[in-house]
Amino acid sequence: MARAKDSGGANAPGNLLVLGVAAILAGAGTGFVGGAFRWVLHELDRLRSGLSGWAQDIPGGILAPVLVCGAAAALAVALVRFSPRSAGSGIGQVEAVYRNQMMPPPLSVIPVRFAGGSLAIGAGLVLGREGPTIHMGSAIGLAVARTARMGRDDVAAMQIALSGAGLAVAFNAPVGGSLFVFEEVTKSFRWRMVVPTLLGVAVAVGCARLIIGDKPDFSVSAVSNPPLFLLPLFAVFGALLGLLGAGYNVVLMRLLAVADGLHRLPGTVRGGVIGAAVGAVVFVDPLAVGGGDALTQLLLAGQAFTVPALLAYLAIRFLAGPLSYAAAAPGGLFAPLLALGALAGVLFGEACRWVFPQLGDQFGTAMAIVGMSTMFAAVVRAPFTGIVLIIEMTAITTVTVPMLVAAGAAVLAAMAVRSAPVYDSLRERSLRINPGWKAEPFPPSRGPKS
Repeated sequence: MARAKDSGGANAPGNLLVLGVAAILAGAGTGFVGGAFRWVLHELDRLRSGLSGWAQDIPGGILAPVLVCGAAAALAVALVRFSPRSAGSGIGQVEAVYRNQMMPPPLSVIPVRFAGGSLAIGAGLVLGREGPTIHMGSAIGLAVARTARMGRDDVAAMQIALSGAGLAVAFNAPVGGSLFVFEEVTKSFRWRMVVPTLLGVAVAVGCARLIIGDKPDFSVSAVSNPPLFLLPLFAVFGALLGLLGAGYNVVLMRLLAVADGLHRLPGTVRGGVIGAAVGAVVFVDPLAVGGGDALTQLLLAGQAFTVPALLAYLAIRFLAGPLSYAAAAPGGLFAPLLALGALAGVLFGEACRWVFPQLGDQFGTAMAIVGMSTMFAAVVRAPFTGIVLIIEMTAITTVTVPMLVAAGAAVLAAMAVRSAPVYDSLRERSLRINPGWKAEPFPPSRGPKS
């Protein structure tokens, strides 16, 4: 859906120059804020694992992670009271603002998403870091654009471009972050969007790398090209993940509906109970909860897990992700989806190796990589963004063709069962339950074009 142009030559070099300079400034802010957020999450993940290990050695030790995680989750939800727009993932809101369905967010989302996201994800809730970074980037872009007294469409371009910068920082994936803007949000390519997106993303990732380093998010050994005769199997795998993704969306929306029905129960109590349940799982096995990066890294490194263990991880994370999101704390969906996809890929790879014993250990890694991008495509319905993100996060290109085949099959399967893209559903829900956030419609002569 493309927006109408402002009058007066919005794509003129002078206007693009102003947009570019503003994007550079906002990109620097997004990079340093997002990089600091990632550093904090890394340290909290380390502390959570240490808490689990310490609790194993003392009588009644399970109470320690239960109380700590429950309190942290409750506090994260309590912080949202200071900025209600900070709950959940910011992506649906960013898209709604672009479509002029929702008012732009206040600057208060930046500190609340930073602190609340740190507490919620640090507590082990199965949430993604990209939701907060995308929304913080969008708010920073909006603030810079307003300071520069830009026109309406240029303000919209800045907030969308810097949302892509936030995603790029979350996954250290500049091309994927840029593609997200065009495939998922604007669904169009225009110079007004291309210039600020490229500059904002580049500067944001460069600044973030000063804090988090410039290596890919996952360390993966070389993976050989899978044999061509296996391409039909990747199509079957994609179709299965398309159905799994559709099921994930159903579970997510139904748990959110249940949470909406519990309006008499204070949000902090709901968040604390969910956090305490997650804390109990942290005591048993920290890999079963949290964003999922540690588990994904082990799968990509070829760590041997039994099939029952893989199934258990898959089942727990499949339910814990939507349950964590229902807590209404700051946090996204992307990162947990990648762990789910990797688990499904390794499981499917084990089945294929049982049928074709000649397949080596590298095939399991290849399937994990394909699973990550395919689960993303099934749930989010942005296959190219998912593929590019995973290529950048793993620095592996040898499974690109299987990724394309599986993503295509996943999208077809999800569409066949009429599963809506998750952020469309979340955007519609947000507008329905928060009527006060709705924006005034554009005048007829300047409204967004279909």
